[in-house]
Amino acid sequence: MSSTLLQPPTARPLAIARWLYAVASLVFVMVVVGGITRLTESGLSIVHWDVVTGTLPPLNEAAWQAAFDAYRTSPQYLEINRGMSLDAFKEIYFWEYVHRLLGRVIGFAFALPLAWFAWKRAIPRGYGWRLVALLALGGLQGAIGWWMVASGLVDRPDVSHIRLAVHLLTALFIFAGLIWTALDLMDLSRDPAAKPVRMTTPGIWTLSILALQMLFGAYVAGLDAGYAYSSWPKMGDEWFPSGTPMLEPFVRNFVDNPIVVQFVHRWLAFAVAIAACLFAFTAWDRGLRREAVWVIAAVTAQILLGIGTLLTGVDIHIAVAHQGMGALLLAAVIVCAHRLGERRA
Repeated sequence: MSSTLLQPPTARPLAIARWLYAVASLVFVMVVVGGITRLTESGLSIVHWDVVTGTLPPLNEAAWQAAFDAYRTSPQYLEINRGMSLDAFKEIYFWEYVHRLLGRVIGFAFALPLAWFAWKRAIPRGYGWRLVALLALGGLQGAIGWWMVASGLVDRPDVSHIRLAVHLLTALFIFAGLIWTALDLMDLSRDPAAKPVRMTTPGIWTLSILALQMLFGAYVAGLDAGYAYSSWPKMGDEWFPSGTPMLEPFVRNFVDNPIVVQFVHRWLAFAVAIAACLFAFTAWDRGLRREAVWVIAAVTAQILLGIGTLLTGVDIHIAVAHQGMGALLLAAVIVCAHRLGERRA
């Protein structure tokens, strides 16, 4: 029996693909706002995780004072922001509130249409489980976000950089999964016999090294390692600062040592560039010239923004653009990898 007959007559792959693209756009905004939240040190301003009542911000001065009083018990206030005014607190509260509100919006923007498509029997066969898995990952991401925030509310004035990395990489995995699934559904809308595309080996290698670089990028953000050296290409007067204290065991330096983490992030970027260019050349040879140009343009812009972030002493506008471009680079690689898989099929 052909796959055409296996699809329910009410299946609407094109509509679902467009919906997934819209949700992916919201996730992209979430990643950018998350970067602003981190750079403004706003992430610990809300010390409770109220899934329902936390939807609304403080609506009067008494509520603002209660929120501020709760924050003043946190290690961040006691060790870093002691003496902060209520107006200054409102500024950092804003970004964390927007970040959490976006998380709720994304949850509703995914769950409600998914339920509607399921009720209308519009989901093509074989895609229901994938959409439910993405929904579950979104719920897990909310829990990871609170797990991350909780690490900075007990005995330290900032969140765990390891938990921050888990939070960011999970968001980017969801972002990539949304785009890949939408591309599969776009194929299905054009050809009812189309099967889901499998990742090619060049795509796997490129995404793997990109994921490693994003991991170190999260470590840099979480450890404030970007502030360690604001020169390029050397770190100060040396390629690697000779007086850098090293941690024991040695492998810890690649996770917990800000100098080592910044050094790795600097130079791993060029390994990503080489992998991305080789990947793009493969796509070009197979006739995917537009996709190849997107990948090369994105990786070039990302490296330039990374260098600019260092040279400006982590200017917030450039640093946020750097994080956003990282997500766009991931999207470009995902699209190119999918197109390569289509050609192989």
